[in-house]
Parts: sequence; C-alpha cells; structure tokens
Amino acid sequence: MSGLIAVTGGSRGIGAAVVERAAAAGSDVLIGFRGEEDAAQTVAEQVRRTGRQAVTARVDVTDPQSLDDFLRAGTSLGPLTGLVASAGAVQAVGRLVDLDPESIKRDLEVNLLGAVLTARAAIPYLAQSRGSMVLIGSAAATIGSPGSYVHYAAAKAGIAALTVGLSKELAASAIRVNCVEPGTVWTDFHQDPERPAKVAASIPWGRAGEPAEIAGAVAWLLSAEAGYTTGATLRVAGGL
Repeated sequence: MSGLIAVTGGSRGIGAAVVERAAAAGSDVLIGFRGEEDAAQTVAEQVRRTGRQAVTARVDVTDPQSLDDFLRAGTSLGPLTGLVASAGAVQAVGRLVDLDPESIKRDLEVNLLGAVLTARAAIPYLAQSRGSMVLIGSAAATIGSPGSYVHYAAAKAGIAALTVGLSKELAASAIRVNCVEPGTVWTDFHQDPERPAKVAASIPWGRAGEPAEIAGAVAWLLSAEAGYTTGATLRVAGGL
C-alpha cells in the first residue's frame, strides 16, 4: 500500500484503526471527521510518529460540497490512491414502529446516501491513479437486526448492492470497489457501551471483534495483493 488513503469517519473506532493500518503499510492519510476534532488530531499525531504524513479535515458525508472540500484538503500529500467510506452512525434504536421518523431519515442519509456521495466524489481522483475504494457495510445487512435498527440494516444492504454495481461501472476506469462487513465490534458506535459483551454469546466465535481486525481486511483490499478483487464483500463477523 502506498500513496494517499482518505478515510471518512477516521477519528474513532474502525475508521481510526484503518488510518493507523494504512500508515503502517506506508501510506499517507487524509482523516475525515464530523465532530471529533480532538480525536482526529490524536490519530493524526499517531500517524506522524510512524513517519507518514496526515491531514485532518471536517466532512459531512451527506453534503457533496463538503466531500469535495474534504478530498481537496488531501491534495498536498499527493494523488489519492485509496478511499475508505467508514463514516456511520445510528441515532434510532429499537422497534421500527417506535422510532422517530426524522432520526430514521438521518440514519439512512448518513449510512447509505453518505457512502454513495463519498464514492461519487472520489471517482475522479481514483480514475487518475487507478485506485481503489472500500465501503464499510455491516453483517446487519443479512441478519436484519430486528428489534434494534432494521432501517440501518437496510441501509447496509444497500452498501452491498452499491459495491457490486459500482465495481462493474468503474472497471473500465481500473477502479476497484469492494466492501467489508463487520459484525459487532468494540467501538463507541453502540449507544449501550456494553452491547458487544452482551451479544457475544450469539456470535459463533464467542466474542465481539476488535477494530484492528476489521482494518486488516480493509488493508488487504486496498493492497496490490487484491489487484484482481473487485465487487467483493468480505465479511469479518466472527461467523455471523
């Protein structure tokens, strides 16, 4: 891995682990964050201590102009060779009938529209470098997450479909498009911080995952070793 890797949602959780793994593999990084500027700066400092360069930039993945500004912020580090669409959030948790429609709408916008617009913004850059993008889906796409967030699961199923269609659409431009579907992972994504421990018994592997385990899959898909891999969904979910 080399060149510049841009990561939305790069200040925490899986996104931060992806940033650190990309830097360890020899890439400079553009770290996108929405509200956690201090956390983004901390991740950037960790990158710089490895000898790689890092730029942080605020980005709203539901706003095309914000995404354009975000990607331009990384041009000082060189051509964009990889993109990881890791930004995601869930505000509405519970049975669908009980959820606030505006919160549902926001979740769908961030988790599906955000990935669509992020990919769209990156295409012109990746076409120049024959680069690669990895979209972060979820094991919820096939499990459905009943009683928790079925709307989020539906959005992540859309990510899997986007991966397949976009990989074919961009093959002529030599842009690879792949997806990683994490299961339950120890991050602050969960409204209940102990949820990963509480659901561990339902996971065949017997535990929740760690962000670094997801980052390893992302790093491989971005690497030259995956040069013949596009349109793939790599599930990293402990057997779910």
